[in-house]
Amino acid sequence: MLADDHALIRRAIRSLLERGGGFQVVAEAKDGREAIDLALAQRPDLAILDVGMPGLTGIDVAVFLGERQPETRVIILSMHSDESYVLRALNAGAKGYVLKASPAEDILDAARAVCAGNAYFSPVVTRLLVDEYVAERRKRGGEDPYESLTLREKEILLTLASGKGNRDIAAEFNISVTTVETHRRNIFGKLRLHSLPDLILFCVRKGLIH
Repeated sequence: MLADDHALIRRAIRSLLERGGGFQVVAEAKDGREAIDLALAQRPDLAILDVGMPGLTGIDVAVFLGERQPETRVIILSMHSDESYVLRALNAGAKGYVLKASPAEDILDAARAVCAGNAYFSPVVTRLLVDEYVAERRKRGGEDPYESLTLREKEILLTLASGKGNRDIAAEFNISVTTVETHRRNIFGKLRLHSLPDLILFCVRKGLIH
């Protein structure tokens, strides 16, 4: 499902997805309220939402879908590359964040990655966040908190960032759920993070997610 208040943008994205990516667009919405109605009716696997629609924004729609229809994965389209917008999108449950000024291939890459269960961020966004992280570490000095993680914690950090739950991680690493929960607490404590969106953003800033 596509949701953007500009018909030309919807048409261009639809053509890109259907001709170049093998996707089928089942619905188009011009605002957030229509996006919610169509998502409930069509139950799409993926929703690509403009962050700045009138009335209900793409962030509002993402929050609604996360609560009512979590099987629909969300990509946010935005003009903004600063960290605050990215974090808002992550907190709303979005798995992808693509700048409108990005090359068209970014939307295809994002759709494929998010449908495969991975996170995706426009390379420009990733570079900016990585540069900010490096500058911040230089200013603060001291040890990078990432280096305080054990090898297993670094592995689990990436699986958490991909959206996998504790049971799936336990099966992947052949360990107990209790052990995963312990690693998870240690990771959040060492990195001083408080939520999964914070963790995903940390991975982007660190350059662990591309």
